Amino acid sequence: MIKKISLLVLSLTLLTACSLPGLGGSVKGNDIIIASGNTSERQILTQIIAQMIEREMPDVDVEIINNLGSSVLIFQAIMGENANLGSAMYTGTSLLGELGMEPILDANETFEAVVEGYYKRFDTTWFPSYGFENTYAFMVRKDFAAKHNLKTVTDLEVLAPDLKVGIDPGWIDRQLDGYENFKINYDFEFGNVYPMEIGLVYSALESEQLQVSLGYSTDGRIDAFDLVVLEDDKGHFPSYAVSPVVSNALLEQYPQLQSILLKLEDAISLEKMQAMNRASDELNIEPALVAKQFLIDNDYFSDVEDRLLSEIPLYSKLQKGGQ
Repeated sequence: MIKKISLLVLSLTLLTACSLPGLGGSVKGNDIIIASGNTSERQILTQIIAQMIEREMPDVDVEIINNLGSSVLIFQAIMGENANLGSAMYTGTSLLGELGMEPILDANETFEAVVEGYYKRFDTTWFPSYGFENTYAFMVRKDFAAKHNLKTVTDLEVLAPDLKVGIDPGWIDRQLDGYENFKINYDFEFGNVYPMEIGLVYSALESEQLQVSLGYSTDGRIDAFDLVVLEDDKGHFPSYAVSPVVSNALLEQYPQLQSILLKLEDAISLEKMQAMNRASDELNIEPALVAKQFLIDNDYFSDVEDRLLSEIPLYSKLQKGGQ
Protein backbone atom coordinates (compact mmCIF):
# COMPACT_ATOMS: atom_id res chain seq x y z
CA MET A 1 0.00 0.00 0.00
CA ILE A 2 1.20 3.50 -0.84
CA LYS A 3 1.08 5.81 2.15
CA LYS A 4 1.36 9.59 1.96
CA ILE A 5 3.00 11.84 4.49
CA SER A 6 2.21 15.47 3.73
CA LEU A 7 5.01 17.68 4.98
CA LEU A 8 4.69 21.46 4.61
CA VAL A 9 8.24 22.67 4.89
CA LEU A 10 8.63 26.42 5.24
CA SER A 11 12.30 26.69 6.02
CA LEU A 12 15.52 24.80 5.64
CA THR A 13 15.92 25.15 9.39
CA LEU A 14 13.62 22.17 9.78
CA LEU A 15 16.44 20.07 8.41
CA THR A 16 19.30 21.30 10.52
CA ALA A 17 19.05 18.11 12.53
CA CYS A 18 19.55 14.66 11.07
CA SER A 19 15.87 13.86 10.80
CA LEU A 20 12.52 15.26 9.85
CA PRO A 21 10.12 15.20 12.80
CA GLY A 22 6.87 13.32 12.63
CA LEU A 23 7.65 10.93 9.76
CA GLY A 24 6.38 7.40 10.20
CA GLY A 25 8.67 5.42 7.92
CA SER A 26 12.18 4.37 8.65
CA VAL A 27 14.89 3.65 6.12
CA LYS A 28 16.36 1.33 8.71
CA GLY A 29 13.34 -0.95 8.28
CA ASN A 30 11.93 -2.45 5.11
CA ASP A 31 10.05 0.59 3.83
CA ILE A 32 10.68 2.38 0.55
CA ILE A 33 10.26 6.06 1.39
CA ILE A 34 10.04 8.44 -1.55
CA ALA A 35 10.89 12.11 -1.07
CA SER A 36 8.64 14.14 -3.34
CA GLY A 37 8.06 17.85 -3.86
CA ASN A 38 5.41 20.55 -4.06
CA THR A 39 5.18 20.69 -7.87
CA SER A 40 2.80 18.66 -9.99
CA GLU A 41 5.76 17.32 -11.94
CA ARG A 42 7.49 15.86 -8.92
CA GLN A 43 4.26 14.48 -7.52
CA ILE A 44 3.30 12.82 -10.81
CA LEU A 45 6.74 11.22 -11.16
CA THR A 46 6.56 10.10 -7.53
CA GLN A 47 3.25 8.39 -8.20
CA ILE A 48 4.56 6.71 -11.35
CA ILE A 49 7.43 5.19 -9.38
CA ALA A 50 5.30 4.32 -6.35
CA GLN A 51 2.62 2.61 -8.41
CA MET A 52 5.18 0.63 -10.40
CA ILE A 53 6.88 -0.52 -7.20
CA GLU A 54 3.56 -1.46 -5.63
CA ARG A 55 2.69 -3.53 -8.71
CA GLU A 56 6.05 -5.29 -8.93
CA MET A 57 6.83 -5.52 -5.19
CA PRO A 58 3.42 -5.85 -3.47
CA ASP A 59 4.89 -7.03 -0.15
CA VAL A 60 6.91 -3.85 0.35
CA ASP A 61 5.43 -0.76 2.00
CA VAL A 62 5.87 2.45 -0.01
CA GLU A 63 5.57 5.80 1.73
CA ILE A 64 5.66 9.25 0.19
CA ILE A 65 6.90 12.44 1.81
CA ASN A 66 5.13 15.16 -0.15
CA ASN A 67 5.53 18.93 -0.43
CA LEU A 68 9.27 19.22 0.10
CA GLY A 69 9.89 22.62 -1.39
CA SER A 70 13.26 22.22 -3.08
CA SER A 71 15.90 19.82 -4.35
CA VAL A 72 18.00 20.69 -1.31
CA LEU A 73 15.25 19.49 1.03
CA ILE A 74 14.83 16.25 -0.89
CA PHE A 75 18.58 15.72 -0.79
CA GLN A 76 18.63 16.44 2.96
CA ALA A 77 15.80 13.97 3.54
CA ILE A 78 17.80 11.22 1.84
CA MET A 79 21.06 12.14 3.56
CA GLY A 80 19.26 12.32 6.91
CA GLU A 81 17.80 8.83 6.33
CA ASN A 82 14.22 10.04 6.42
CA ALA A 83 13.86 8.89 2.80
CA ASN A 84 15.78 6.55 0.54
CA LEU A 85 14.51 7.53 -2.90
CA GLY A 86 14.07 10.89 -4.59
CA SER A 87 11.57 10.74 -7.43
CA ALA A 88 12.79 13.73 -9.43
CA MET A 89 16.16 15.40 -9.22
CA TYR A 90 17.57 17.79 -11.82
CA THR A 91 21.14 17.53 -13.09
CA GLY A 92 21.86 21.24 -13.37
CA THR A 93 20.41 22.00 -9.95
CA SER A 94 22.43 19.29 -8.19
CA LEU A 95 25.61 20.02 -10.15
CA LEU A 96 25.62 23.62 -8.93
CA GLY A 97 23.99 22.90 -5.57
CA GLU A 98 24.87 19.77 -3.61
CA LEU A 99 28.00 19.08 -5.64
CA GLY A 100 29.15 22.72 -5.77
CA MET A 101 30.61 22.41 -9.26
CA GLU A 102 30.87 24.91 -12.07
CA PRO A 103 28.26 24.86 -14.87
CA ILE A 104 28.93 22.43 -17.72
CA LEU A 105 27.36 23.31 -21.06
CA ASP A 106 27.42 19.79 -22.49
CA ALA A 107 24.38 17.83 -21.27
CA ASN A 108 26.12 14.44 -21.37
CA GLU A 109 29.10 15.74 -19.41
CA THR A 110 26.75 17.29 -16.86
CA PHE A 111 24.93 13.98 -16.43
CA GLU A 112 28.14 11.99 -16.02
CA ALA A 113 29.52 14.48 -13.48
CA VAL A 114 26.36 14.28 -11.38
CA VAL A 115 26.15 10.48 -11.53
CA GLU A 116 29.79 10.13 -10.48
CA GLY A 117 29.57 12.85 -7.83
CA TYR A 118 26.49 11.42 -6.18
CA TYR A 119 27.86 7.88 -6.22
CA LYS A 120 31.27 8.71 -4.78
CA ARG A 121 30.33 11.48 -2.34
CA PHE A 122 26.86 10.51 -1.18
CA ASP A 123 26.72 6.72 -1.68
CA THR A 124 23.67 7.28 -3.84
CA THR A 125 22.83 6.26 -7.41
CA TRP A 126 21.55 8.84 -9.87
CA PHE A 127 19.55 6.87 -12.45
CA PRO A 128 19.30 7.53 -16.19
CA SER A 129 16.92 10.32 -17.17
CA TYR A 130 13.20 9.91 -17.71
CA GLY A 131 13.86 11.39 -21.13
CA PHE A 132 13.10 15.10 -20.74
CA GLU A 133 14.68 18.22 -19.31
CA ASN A 134 12.94 20.86 -17.21
CA THR A 135 15.05 23.96 -17.45
CA TYR A 136 14.42 27.64 -16.97
CA ALA A 137 13.14 29.08 -20.24
CA PHE A 138 12.23 32.54 -21.48
CA MET A 139 8.91 32.54 -23.26
CA VAL A 140 6.62 34.96 -25.08
CA ARG A 141 3.17 34.85 -26.63
CA LYS A 142 3.09 33.39 -30.12
CA ASP A 143 1.70 36.59 -31.66
CA PHE A 144 4.41 38.67 -29.96
CA ALA A 145 7.11 36.30 -31.26
CA ALA A 146 5.75 36.53 -34.80
CA LYS A 147 5.47 40.32 -34.70
CA HIS A 148 9.10 40.78 -33.59
CA ASN A 149 10.59 37.68 -35.24
CA LEU A 150 11.72 36.25 -31.89
CA LYS A 151 13.36 32.84 -31.87
CA THR A 152 16.26 33.14 -29.42
CA VAL A 153 16.94 34.97 -26.18
CA THR A 154 19.47 37.13 -28.04
CA ASP A 155 16.60 38.37 -30.22
CA LEU A 156 15.19 40.13 -27.14
CA GLU A 157 18.15 42.49 -26.87
CA VAL A 158 16.79 45.23 -29.12
CA LEU A 159 13.50 45.23 -27.21
CA ALA A 160 14.95 44.69 -23.72
CA PRO A 161 14.87 48.30 -22.38
CA ASP A 162 11.09 48.49 -22.79
CA LEU A 163 10.10 44.93 -21.93
CA LYS A 164 8.11 43.92 -18.87
CA VAL A 165 9.54 40.57 -17.73
CA GLY A 166 8.11 38.30 -15.04
CA ILE A 167 10.60 36.04 -13.26
CA ASP A 168 10.91 33.55 -10.43
CA PRO A 169 12.14 35.56 -7.40
CA GLY A 170 14.77 32.93 -6.63
CA TRP A 171 16.36 33.39 -10.05
CA ILE A 172 17.57 36.93 -9.31
CA ASP A 173 20.08 35.82 -6.69
CA ARG A 174 21.17 32.49 -8.17
CA GLN A 175 24.94 32.75 -8.28
CA LEU A 176 25.80 30.86 -11.44
CA ASP A 177 22.81 30.79 -13.77
CA GLY A 178 20.90 33.72 -12.25
CA TYR A 179 20.27 37.24 -13.45
CA GLU A 180 23.70 38.74 -12.73
CA ASN A 181 25.50 36.19 -14.88
CA PHE A 182 22.71 36.39 -17.45
CA LYS A 183 23.55 40.06 -17.93
CA ILE A 184 27.20 39.13 -18.44
CA ASN A 185 26.56 36.22 -20.79
CA TYR A 186 23.97 37.98 -22.95
CA ASP A 187 25.40 41.50 -22.54
CA PHE A 188 22.04 43.17 -21.94
CA GLU A 189 19.47 43.58 -19.19
CA PHE A 190 15.72 44.04 -19.08
CA GLY A 191 14.18 47.43 -18.42
CA ASN A 192 11.43 46.18 -16.14
CA VAL A 193 11.77 42.99 -14.08
CA TYR A 194 8.90 41.79 -11.90
CA PRO A 195 9.62 38.97 -9.42
CA MET A 196 6.46 36.92 -8.92
CA GLU A 197 5.27 33.47 -7.96
CA ILE A 198 5.99 31.16 -10.88
CA GLY A 199 2.34 30.22 -11.38
CA LEU A 200 1.38 33.86 -11.92
CA VAL A 201 3.82 34.65 -14.73
CA TYR A 202 1.91 32.57 -17.27
CA SER A 203 -1.46 34.26 -16.72
CA ALA A 204 0.22 37.69 -16.65
CA LEU A 205 1.88 36.86 -19.94
CA GLU A 206 -1.36 35.61 -21.50
CA SER A 207 -3.24 38.74 -20.40
CA GLU A 208 -0.46 40.94 -21.88
CA GLN A 209 0.52 42.46 -18.54
CA LEU A 210 3.98 41.11 -19.41
CA GLN A 211 5.74 40.62 -22.71
CA VAL A 212 8.26 38.01 -21.50
CA SER A 213 8.31 35.50 -18.67
CA LEU A 214 10.86 33.14 -17.22
CA GLY A 215 9.17 29.80 -16.67
CA TYR A 216 9.85 26.08 -16.82
CA SER A 217 10.18 24.19 -20.09
CA THR A 218 7.83 21.36 -19.06
CA ASP A 219 5.01 23.54 -17.78
CA GLY A 220 1.68 22.54 -19.31
CA ARG A 221 0.64 26.18 -19.58
CA ILE A 222 3.10 26.70 -22.44
CA ASP A 223 0.74 24.80 -24.70
CA ALA A 224 -2.45 25.89 -22.95
CA PHE A 225 -1.60 29.60 -23.32
CA ASP A 226 -0.07 29.25 -26.82
CA LEU A 227 3.40 30.40 -25.77
CA VAL A 228 6.73 30.17 -27.58
CA VAL A 229 9.90 29.09 -25.76
CA LEU A 230 12.95 31.07 -26.88
CA GLU A 231 16.19 29.22 -27.52
CA ASP A 232 18.90 29.78 -24.90
CA ASP A 233 21.41 30.42 -27.69
CA LYS A 234 24.24 31.46 -25.34
CA GLY A 235 23.86 28.30 -23.23
CA HIS A 236 23.30 30.26 -20.03
CA PHE A 237 21.23 27.59 -18.34
CA PRO A 238 22.89 24.23 -17.69
CA SER A 239 21.18 20.95 -18.52
CA TYR A 240 18.33 20.01 -16.19
CA ALA A 241 17.67 16.39 -17.14
CA VAL A 242 15.35 14.68 -14.65
CA SER A 243 16.07 11.38 -12.91
CA PRO A 244 15.21 9.35 -9.83
CA VAL A 245 17.90 9.10 -7.17
CA VAL A 246 18.21 6.09 -4.84
CA SER A 247 20.39 5.33 -1.83
CA ASN A 248 22.79 2.49 -2.50
CA ALA A 249 21.65 0.85 0.74
CA LEU A 250 18.13 0.56 -0.66
CA LEU A 251 19.42 -0.89 -3.94
CA GLU A 252 21.35 -3.49 -1.99
CA GLN A 253 18.22 -4.35 -0.01
CA TYR A 254 15.97 -4.47 -3.09
CA PRO A 255 18.05 -5.18 -6.23
CA GLN A 256 14.85 -5.50 -8.30
CA LEU A 257 14.40 -1.73 -7.98
CA GLN A 258 17.08 -1.36 -10.64
CA SER A 259 15.00 -2.99 -13.36
CA ILE A 260 11.83 -1.16 -12.29
CA LEU A 261 13.46 2.28 -12.51
CA LEU A 262 15.44 1.48 -15.65
CA LYS A 263 12.17 0.77 -17.45
CA LEU A 264 11.48 4.50 -17.13
CA GLU A 265 14.67 5.54 -18.94
CA ASP A 266 13.69 7.78 -21.89
CA ALA A 267 10.04 6.87 -21.28
CA ILE A 268 8.70 10.42 -20.94
CA SER A 269 9.10 13.05 -23.65
CA LEU A 270 9.06 16.80 -22.99
CA GLU A 271 5.66 17.03 -24.68
CA LYS A 272 4.26 14.18 -22.58
CA MET A 273 5.48 15.75 -19.34
CA GLN A 274 3.94 19.07 -20.39
CA ALA A 275 0.63 17.30 -21.04
CA MET A 276 0.68 15.52 -17.67
CA ASN A 277 1.57 18.74 -15.85
CA ARG A 278 -1.28 20.49 -17.63
CA ALA A 279 -3.71 17.73 -16.64
CA SER A 280 -2.80 18.30 -12.99
CA ASP A 281 -2.33 22.07 -12.95
CA GLU A 282 -5.06 23.20 -15.34
CA LEU A 283 -7.59 20.36 -15.30
CA ASN A 284 -7.15 19.66 -11.57
CA ILE A 285 -6.66 15.93 -11.99
CA GLU A 286 -4.90 14.35 -9.02
CA PRO A 287 -1.24 13.43 -9.72
CA ALA A 288 -1.99 9.84 -8.69
CA LEU A 289 -4.65 9.56 -11.41
CA VAL A 290 -2.44 11.23 -14.01
CA ALA A 291 0.32 8.75 -13.18
CA LYS A 292 -2.06 5.78 -13.25
CA GLN A 293 -3.35 6.69 -16.71
CA PHE A 294 0.20 7.08 -17.98
CA LEU A 295 1.12 3.64 -16.69
CA ILE A 296 -2.04 2.06 -18.10
CA ASP A 297 -1.36 3.66 -21.50
CA ASN A 298 2.11 2.11 -21.43
CA ASP A 299 0.98 -1.25 -19.94
CA TYR A 300 3.26 -0.54 -16.96
CA PHE A 301 6.21 -1.02 -19.36
CA SER A 302 5.73 -4.76 -19.08
CA ASP A 303 7.21 -5.24 -22.56
CA VAL A 304 10.49 -3.52 -21.60
CA GLU A 305 13.27 -5.99 -20.93
CA ASP A 306 14.67 -6.12 -17.40
CA ARG A 307 18.14 -4.61 -17.05
CA LEU A 308 20.72 -3.98 -14.38
CA LEU A 309 22.83 -0.88 -13.88
CA SER A 310 25.96 -2.99 -14.35
CA GLU A 311 24.99 -3.37 -18.01
CA ILE A 312 25.47 0.38 -18.52
CA PRO A 313 29.19 1.31 -18.92
CA LEU A 314 29.07 4.46 -16.76
CA TYR A 315 27.53 2.62 -13.81
CA SER A 316 29.59 -0.52 -14.31
CA LYS A 317 32.75 1.57 -14.05
CA LEU A 318 31.58 3.19 -10.82
CA GLN A 319 30.61 -0.17 -9.29
CA LYS A 320 34.10 -1.45 -10.08
CA GLY A 321 35.67 1.48 -8.27
CA GLY A 322 36.23 3.67 -11.31
CA GLN A 323 38.80 1.36 -12.79
